[in-house]
Amino acid sequence: MLETISYQQNIGFPLLSLVVFLPMAGAILLLFFKPRHQHAIRCFTFIVTMLDFLASLCLLFNFRQGVAQMQFVEKLEWIPVIGASYHVGVDGISLLLVLLTTFTGAIVVLSTWKAIDTQVKEFMICILLMQTFMMGVFVSLDILLFYLFFEAQLLPMYLIIGIWGGGRRIYSSSKFFIYTLVGSLPMVLGLLGIYFNYHNYAVVHNFSAHYTFNLLELFQVPINPQWQVWIFWALFLGFAIKIPMFPFHTWLPDAHTDAPTAGSVILAGIMLKMGTYGFVRFSLPLLPQATYRFAPVMLLLSAIAIIYGAWVAMRQQDMKKLVAYSSVSHMGYITLGIFAVTVNGLTGGVLQMINHGLSTGALFLLVGLIYERRHTRMIEDFGGLFKQLPIYTTFFAITMFSSMGVPGLNGFVGEILILVGIYPVSPLYTTIAVLGILGSAGYLLWLFQRAFLGEITKPENKLLKDLNFREIMTLLPIVVLMFWIGLYPTPFINIIEPSVAQLVSQVNSQQNIAIIEKHKDAEQKPPEKLSQHKEETRQSPGLIMR
Repeated sequence: MLETISYQQNIGFPLLSLVVFLPMAGAILLLFFKPRHQHAIRCFTFIVTMLDFLASLCLLFNFRQGVAQMQFVEKLEWIPVIGASYHVGVDGISLLLVLLTTFTGAIVVLSTWKAIDTQVKEFMICILLMQTFMMGVFVSLDILLFYLFFEAQLLPMYLIIGIWGGGRRIYSSSKFFIYTLVGSLPMVLGLLGIYFNYHNYAVVHNFSAHYTFNLLELFQVPINPQWQVWIFWALFLGFAIKIPMFPFHTWLPDAHTDAPTAGSVILAGIMLKMGTYGFVRFSLPLLPQATYRFAPVMLLLSAIAIIYGAWVAMRQQDMKKLVAYSSVSHMGYITLGIFAVTVNGLTGGVLQMINHGLSTGALFLLVGLIYERRHTRMIEDFGGLFKQLPIYTTFFAITMFSSMGVPGLNGFVGEILILVGIYPVSPLYTTIAVLGILGSAGYLLWLFQRAFLGEITKPENKLLKDLNFREIMTLLPIVVLMFWIGLYPTPFINIIEPSVAQLVSQVNSQQNIAIIEKHKDAEQKPPEKLSQHKEETRQSPGLIMR
């Protein structure tokens, strides 16, 4: 049994619930605003998101570093007959994702000040509801609660793309909804498998037999290796489509291209991380033997995504599609770090979730800003923008270098940790990851050369205005974080590493226990079976990688 201790950080009131549900409370209050009062609606929504961000900073300031277990734990009986409860908490892995969500929420609202001018009230309600549902995913310690939050964000994002998007918005929103829903169906079966495994284990071992959705209790019982296989792949479909991993990525470019800028920022900045977070929170600790067994497959898919995303991005003529495919490539680095199952690899993967949210989110914001001015995203329609838009070009260049992983900016720190973590496991995949970095430099520098350098060849571009104060203040906090993480990542790593180290220790201990038990069983077999068992163990993919 795994030892999992819940550490309760007592601050006297339910701060975590306040952070999660403050946006929902704001959405309810927005119902009483008259639709014609658009400026008041925008101001109120921005105030709510800023208050939520400040409240999340209280989590950070009260977070006890060096503690690997859950903090700010709150628990309330919800459906006791089936063992479901409102149970939330954060550790070093989820805390930064909560902060990223609240930070992105305020940035998104500020970025839509002029971009959204129809049905503003309904749009802001969708944004606030999205923020609550996404944070709920990161803080849930009850797997039924996790699933409800995981599914709830589908509807507001479907509406954001379908109502306020452009191009083939109905097609793209429907494709997004169907893909994600289809992935969630096997995922719920996998979660139910975990749920019933606990009760069966309790009955067999004669201890307090009861049903529970409590994740901290579920961590404490092993799952039969045969069950782990099908549960792993059931969860895989839900998480892989959400990321999206290759070959389940085809919904993402369409959704990004047709979504409004705010929708693209939320998708890239937060929603995709729900899939990678699911692997870290569920697949690794609950299914360690299946994780080791199928790690080669996961690493292969990650490597394909890195190269494929970079290659396809290089062939795009639409700025937004280029950034969308670059997102597929960069998410491959995160899953590569996760399934290395090393402290450095996982720490880099979690940190890269934050970095990707900042860098790719900023790129979508910048593409949206130029689209508002020119009403085109085709690269061939630009050229020489540096002369006309020097401030905009400066922000774009910094964000581009961040996405490329240039030293001194945030992307470098996450990528180097992933490379250090994956090298002992597979030098081949390390080489592929380095080639992917070169690919990202290729498509981003080529984009910059065509759009920003040279002479202005289109008369329309000579009339463009540079960023105003609001737009600068929207981008400036993101750039500050890019440099902060790039130059001094220690505070962020100190938050992440204790929880990651405990997770890797749990996974490895469970895997070692399974190997020992397998060898004990093998010693009881006839000699010819024993030699066959040793040969199978020696050829096990997971063990080779170790």
